[in-house]
Amino acid sequence: QVQLVESGGGLVQAGGSLRLSCAASGNMFSFNAMCWYRQAPGKQRELVALINERGSTQYSDSVKGRFTISRDIAKNTMYLQMSSLEPEDTAVYYCNAISKTNSIWGQGTQVTVSS
Repeated sequence: QVQLVESGGGLVQAGGSLRLSCAASGNMFSFNAMCWYRQAPGKQRELVALINERGSTQYSDSVKGRFTISRDIAKNTMYLQMSSLEPEDTAVYYCNAISKTNSIWGQGTQVTVSS
């Protein structure tokens, strides 16, 4: 079973940047897509960004133009570069990997943006 481990969260001031990483213990080629989700206190988990097996990307309207999802297949790692952070971006960020038969989640990493 492939495992996902997120890192890179922390406390940052509004307007700042952070880069999240999601390291997969197995081959990323086994996944059809990899995603970043986030969940703020009292809110539902929401999809932030997705990158599919061909490298195509999608973003939620709330982060488009500020966040960039990418991957390094050689390192089995996915990234989320977050810029121009806003207090509304405060949440636990999760990575998710999807294959035809499985959906795997990481444990999450906290991102807190102070105003």
